[in-house]
Amino acid sequence: MKNMKISIALLLLVTMVVSVVGCGAQETTAPKEEKTSTTSSASVETEYVEIQEMEPVEETETEQTYDVVVIGAGGAGLSAAIAAAEKGANVVMLEQRSVVGGNTSWSGAGMDIPENWVQEAQGIEDSKELYIDDTMKGGDGTNIKELVNTLAENALPTAEWLRDTVGVEFMDDFQKHFGGHTVARAIVVKGGVGSQMILKELEKALELGVTIKANTKAESLIQDESGRVVSVTAQNTLGQDLTFNANKGVVIASGGFAGNVEMRSKYRPELDDSVKTTNTPGHNGDGIVMAQELGADTTHMEFIQTYPFAFPTTGKITFVADTRMYGAPMVNIEGNRFINENDRRDVISKAILSQSDGFGYMVWDESILTEARTLEIYGEEYEQLISDEVLVKADTLEEAADFFGINKDELAKTIQNYNSYATDAIENGTDTKVADKEFQRNAKMATVEKGPFYIQKVIPSVHHTMGGLVINPDGSVKNTDGDTIPGLYAAGEVVGGIHGNNRLGGNALTDISVFGKIAGESAAQAE
Repeated sequence: MKNMKISIALLLLVTMVVSVVGCGAQETTAPKEEKTSTTSSASVETEYVEIQEMEPVEETETEQTYDVVVIGAGGAGLSAAIAAAEKGANVVMLEQRSVVGGNTSWSGAGMDIPENWVQEAQGIEDSKELYIDDTMKGGDGTNIKELVNTLAENALPTAEWLRDTVGVEFMDDFQKHFGGHTVARAIVVKGGVGSQMILKELEKALELGVTIKANTKAESLIQDESGRVVSVTAQNTLGQDLTFNANKGVVIASGGFAGNVEMRSKYRPELDDSVKTTNTPGHNGDGIVMAQELGADTTHMEFIQTYPFAFPTTGKITFVADTRMYGAPMVNIEGNRFINENDRRDVISKAILSQSDGFGYMVWDESILTEARTLEIYGEEYEQLISDEVLVKADTLEEAADFFGINKDELAKTIQNYNSYATDAIENGTDTKVADKEFQRNAKMATVEKGPFYIQKVIPSVHHTMGGLVINPDGSVKNTDGDTIPGLYAAGEVVGGIHGNNRLGGNALTDISVFGKIAGESAAQAE
C-alpha cells in the first residue's frame, strides 16, 4: 500500500510535461474555463501538465476497511479526502480512470472568491451578498438558496485553506471576470490550468496518508440494517470484485453525467449523440444512479449547460476563441452578428444552435490575435484548428468568408458597423454597452481592419450538468422524503441545486472545493 502511494507521487512529480494537442488518444491539451476579462496586464504563462496513466494493481485483499471512502479523485474528491484526513480519518479514494483529476484537471483554474486578496490589492469592492445575488441571478433564481449561502460563506476560507494548507499557488496580481459576475472575483491557479491545482492536492493527500485506488470503479453502495451506508462495492480493471468498508462515511464525488448520452437525453432530448462534450471520460452519472438506488433524491436534472465555443470536430473547449475577449465579434453563415458575444453561456449556446447551420463564426484580425497572445499560448491548438479546417487565415476578409461559405457582402457590412461601434468605445471612451448599438456588448471591443484576417467556426458542446443529488449544507445526502441518508455525503458536479439552471463561469471550482471540504469533514466526524 505504501509503495503504491509513493509510486503515484513520484510518477506525477517526474512526468510534469507540456501537453500537446493530439498527443494521445484521450489525453490532450487541458481545456480551460471561459474568461471574459482580466484585471491585470501581467504576463500569464499557461503550462499544461499531463498526468501519466497509472497501471492497474492487483489487490491482495479483496475486502478492506477505512474510516472514509471517497468515490472519485477529481477536485471535489481530493478536497474531501484531504479534509477528512486532516480530521484524523483513514481515507481511501476510488477512481475509475487510470488518471486522477477529472474535469478539474482540464479547467482554466479560475475560482470565484468574493472579498479575495487580489481584489483587496486592486481596490475592487465586493461582498458575499453581491456574490450570492450574482449566483442566484445567474441561475434565474432556481438555485437552492441555502446552498448558495453556504458556498458564499465558505468561499474565502476554503481558498485560503487551499493556498496556505494544501499548497495550491494562485497568481497574486491576476484574476478573471467571468460573465454574469458584477465584478472580477475569480482568482487563478498559477499557470492558468487546473492540473496544477490537482497536482498540489494530490501531493497533500499522499502526504496525509490517503490511499488512492486508480482503475477501480465503484459499483454500488451497501447499507446496514439501520439504513446507514457502510460499504462500497467496486471492480478494478483486472476484474477483481472488491469491497471497501467505511467506518464513518462515504463521499460521492464522481462528477456529473455530461458523458452519458442516454441519461442526458432523457432530460434534454435535443442533447443526443449528435452533440459532443467538453468533459473528460468517466462523467457518466454513476454516482447519482448508485445513490438513487438507496432512495436518494435528485433535483434540476434537466438543467444541462453547453459551452458555446468548442471544436466542431471533437467537442473540446477551444482557447483560440478567447479572441472574443479581446474584441472579436461573432457572425452567422449569413454574415450577421446575432448575439452579445459576452452573454451567459446558455444564452450564447442557444443562439448559436438556432442559426441556420447551427454554427457560430468568430472573426478577428492580426492586431486582435497579437493582443490575445494566441499563437504564443495556444499555438498547438491553433495548428490543430487549421488542420481540422475549422479556422482559416486569409489576406482579405472576403477570402476568409469564402472558405466557409459565409455571405461576404453581408459580412463586410457587419464588420463596418462593428468597427464604428468599437471606434466610438475606443476613441470616445463610450461604454461598450452603449457603443454597441445592436447587442450592447459588455466586454472589450476592437476594430477588425488589419490583415491577415481569421475566421473560426465554433459549436456548443455539453459542458456541465447542474442537476444531481440533493444535499444538506453539511454535505449529507437527502432521500426523497427529505430525510438524511446516514453515512452518505456528496460534493461536486454530482450534486444538484447549487447553480440553478445556469452555472456562472468560475463557480465550479468554488463549488467543488467548498463542498468537497465540507463533505470530507462531515464524513470524518460522523458518529
